[in-house]
Amino acid sequence: MNSFSDFGLLETLLKTLKEKRHFKPTEIQCQTIPLMMSGQSVVGVSETGSGKTLAYALPVLHLLKSLEIEGDPVKNENSPRAVVMVPTRELGEQVSKVFKTFTHDTRLRVRPALGGMTFEQARRNTAGAFEILLATPGRLVELMKRNLIDLSDVRIFIFDEADQMMDQGFLPDSNFVVEACPKDMQMALFSATVSTTVQELLNNLFSSAEVVRSQGSGKIVSSLVTKNLIVEDGKRWPLFEKVLSQRVEGGTMVFTNTREQCDKLAKELLDKGFQCVIYRGEMEKNERRVNLKKFREGKIDLLIATDLAGRGLDLEIVGRVINYHLPKQMENYLHRVGRTARAGRKGLVVNLVTERDQRLMAQLQGNKPKTSEKKPAQAQKAPLSSKNRFKKSKPKTKSF
Repeated sequence: MNSFSDFGLLETLLKTLKEKRHFKPTEIQCQTIPLMMSGQSVVGVSETGSGKTLAYALPVLHLLKSLEIEGDPVKNENSPRAVVMVPTRELGEQVSKVFKTFTHDTRLRVRPALGGMTFEQARRNTAGAFEILLATPGRLVELMKRNLIDLSDVRIFIFDEADQMMDQGFLPDSNFVVEACPKDMQMALFSATVSTTVQELLNNLFSSAEVVRSQGSGKIVSSLVTKNLIVEDGKRWPLFEKVLSQRVEGGTMVFTNTREQCDKLAKELLDKGFQCVIYRGEMEKNERRVNLKKFREGKIDLLIATDLAGRGLDLEIVGRVINYHLPKQMENYLHRVGRTARAGRKGLVVNLVTERDQRLMAQLQGNKPKTSEKKPAQAQKAPLSSKNRFKKSKPKTKSF
């Protein structure tokens, strides 16, 4: 597929794609859009920044609008035809923006019910008739238990950033929600990695789905440049300060492993005259949103974070990622560095490497990133009909 017009999308969607200068679909979009358009349930595993949101948003909008055009519009209140489940409010707001870019011409209604907003706001959002529900698992379960949402007319159900969702313990909620939907609905799951809990979800709900993986899934993208700086005698700060003195285009995300490390580093930066904001768990959600907004808008160009910020956030302005403390797991590393070099853009990751990081460094060598390793004195190398479209066809089954 060389262009979006090859997929047979509605003219209203093609018009908006052209206006937004989306001409050539990405690899994951080429793999999944035709399957979803045919009614197939799909699992898409693809690296961060590869265009997964548009990969499911376009088929959802096309299929729901087609039903309306064919004389079968939504009639019942509080009864969506598509559910998009996301792990966090921040990601939900990003996804909402993508959908609403295309709803000006399709005139489909997207309603959010997300954790972090008040329950009353979520209740108001989901009142009346609408087509697409965008929800976090906990908030959706809460609405269901109060009989404020009806999922009996759902035709298509999407899990977005499933790895982050499952890591937060949402597997029981996810199963509860799906059980309230029609048994023959179409389903799709998108994830950057497949953790043990994601695999459990796949085993339970996606045994008949077509599984597709992009070539870059589980790997470091080629447009990312990596620098490994060797930390001697535990002295991270001199290296870190020198890195910060080297300006880059865009903002810098700095990762630590714990909330305590995050707060300590942020305080040290502020004490030394660096402006920064933090993004971590166990902080007031509105404060986290305000901090993210400042960083996204370029008012503050330094964000100090835990792995909570390594998942799902699409921040175009990130030009550099610094691992002040490297994670133990390759999966977390891939999520972190995926905040930059997104959608083919260039990016830089700087790792402060200690002896305890040698195992991860060895794993990284298997990914063959473009790497330069430096040491303060001398360089040393670290080891390193539309109704029928919504029904499941009998697919060729694949598994992980």
